[in-house]
Amino acid sequence: MSAILLSLTTFFSTLVGGLFGLRYRDHLYLIMGFTAGVLVGLVSFDLLPEIFRLVYALHLDSTGPMLALMGGFLLFHIVEKSILIHFSHEEQYAVHQHPLVGVLSAVALTGHSFLDGVGIGLGFQVSTAVGLIVSIAVISHDFSDGLNTVTLMLVNKNTSRRSFLLLLVDAGAPVAGAISTMFFTIPSIGLPYYLGFFAGFLLYIGASDILPQAHSNKSTAFTLVLTVLGVVFAFVVTRFV
Repeated sequence: MSAILLSLTTFFSTLVGGLFGLRYRDHLYLIMGFTAGVLVGLVSFDLLPEIFRLVYALHLDSTGPMLALMGGFLLFHIVEKSILIHFSHEEQYAVHQHPLVGVLSAVALTGHSFLDGVGIGLGFQVSTAVGLIVSIAVISHDFSDGLNTVTLMLVNKNTSRRSFLLLLVDAGAPVAGAISTMFFTIPSIGLPYYLGFFAGFLLYIGASDILPQAHSNKSTAFTLVLTVLGVVFAFVVTRFV
């Protein structure tokens, strides 16, 4: 039940991200700088220590979970680059602007958001602490997802009404993903591999996706400070949750 309740928060995070993108896009780089620090910090201070604790407790070889981490990193890198969902690179595809391109990109983001919800649900299967940490990471990331959904729809000549409807679908996807985890569980032996895979995913969106976007156009010293503060925030949260 906690997973479902927290997944509802992602609905509003995605929705606010989309609305923010319509009005305050010029200041997004500051938020992204902080978010990137949070995500990288969560991997370093929570997920990796939890993986190594489970590897020790279950007498496993750490190679498998680390391969899962790299697999998660590479899979999301390949998927995102293949379907061109990075709004920071949209100018490279200006000649292909078409409403259908925007819709397909938004649908891809919706599938991505569904997996975010699955991550929350599976995190709570590990422990309440892991579930909360994963939820914080997903809530932060889904703000960017909402912004990307609206931006990709509008840049591909969709109407504001259609863009908002796709934003609502994307916002509801994590809730559906969290609900789906009520019908299956991960065996204890598989938890280190799942956490490794999810750590790779968070490392990718934090270090290779959000952070470069934060510094792509209007990078300032304050952006760097916010990134460091994001790491500090993640450290503090993981020590007290």
